[in-house]
Amino acid sequence: MFKKLWAIPLLTCMLTPAYADETIMLKAGYASISSTGSISSTGAGVLGSTLNLDNTLAMTKSSNVTLEAAIQLGDSRFGLSYMPLKFSGTKTVTAPVSFNGQSFKNNVTSTLDSSIIDLSYTYYLLNMDDMPSRLQLGIESSLKFVSSKAMLSSTGLSKAVSANVPIPTIGLRGRVALADFVGVTANVGYLGYGGNSFLDAQAQVEFSPLPTLGVYAGYRHIALKVDKVGLKVDTTFAGPFAGAFFRF
Repeated sequence: MFKKLWAIPLLTCMLTPAYADETIMLKAGYASISSTGSISSTGAGVLGSTLNLDNTLAMTKSSNVTLEAAIQLGDSRFGLSYMPLKFSGTKTVTAPVSFNGQSFKNNVTSTLDSSIIDLSYTYYLLNMDDMPSRLQLGIESSLKFVSSKAMLSSTGLSKAVSANVPIPTIGLRGRVALADFVGVTANVGYLGYGGNSFLDAQAQVEFSPLPTLGVYAGYRHIALKVDKVGLKVDTTFAGPFAGAFFRF
């Protein structure tokens, strides 16, 4: 998966004609994300229990590498990012719970694996990017490819259910910076349809002691709802992230 994602921005760099004001940025970071909310799965005509990620399943934090690539051409910005989320927990339940048509009790192990691939386009209505004090503000449209798989297991039993949902969002992106030395970037997007919704908001500080190299740190908040046949996810993922970037 990582190789495929890195190939896209590299191929874009090779095929895109050179513009005087183009900027290409590659980022690699690390995120520590906590989860709250609930999941449920119905199978074999059995109504599934609503399983709280904290109290019922005791899921731990997700700590994974994140990747991002972006290219800016004039007033347009094209972005691609990948964020994996992997949560797991083990807890002794006091009463049986139902998941995907199967009843689980006693010592229950659970996992929730999700990945978010984000394709975005931003058009800057305000683009003061060639002055010592820089200010950018634009409208951003995005398509999130959300893949989720939830599994419960106990002694001799195991059940899993998965869903793949494309969710479009619309929102804003802004940046305030002092040249390329230090800047603050923030973006927010939301859209919902058919019981599925996605709210994604994040802010980060970028510090670049060299024109082409820098580091960044920020905080991301994701509210995800997936309502597919046999699977319901109503969760919030939030936490800090940090990493390094290269631009040219």
